[in-house]
Amino acid sequence: MPESMLGGPPNDDAAAYGALVPVMRSEVRASAGPGAIPNDERARPYFAFDPRWLKAITSAPTAQLSMIRVEGDSMAPTLNAGDDILVDLSACAEQLRDGIHVLRVDDTLLVKRLAIHPVGRRVTVQSDNPAYGDLPDCGLHEIECIGRVIWAGRRIA
Repeated sequence: MPESMLGGPPNDDAAAYGALVPVMRSEVRASAGPGAIPNDERARPYFAFDPRWLKAITSAPTAQLSMIRVEGDSMAPTLNAGDDILVDLSACAEQLRDGIHVLRVDDTLLVKRLAIHPVGRRVTVQSDNPAYGDLPDCGLHEIECIGRVIWAGRRIA
């Protein structure tokens, strides 16, 4: 017997989310600090957005969007521990540009600001918190760009 018949959530996404578009949330955390090791990369719906709003901020298909949680304080005050971030997974290959990205460096997920050098394929990996140092003049082969952060949600109080 389906749970929906017992008052549980509907079985299909259309009934559960109506006109909203669900975005999967990966059970990984991107470190804004010393580094977070992914412990479970299962994904499940967590947030649902108005499709017009999503189209206004990204042209990426829904399957190329993911929600993950921030750990640490190296990106404070821009991103804080516990913030949920919407990541455009399609925004790394040909479209790599300055901005906040989720990166994999030595099997560790990081959320950092990338500053693209105007000449060559080099970047500086930066923390917004001045207490943390930057990684200047990195080659693109030294980092794996997972996606660009396009939205953040956080608790106010």
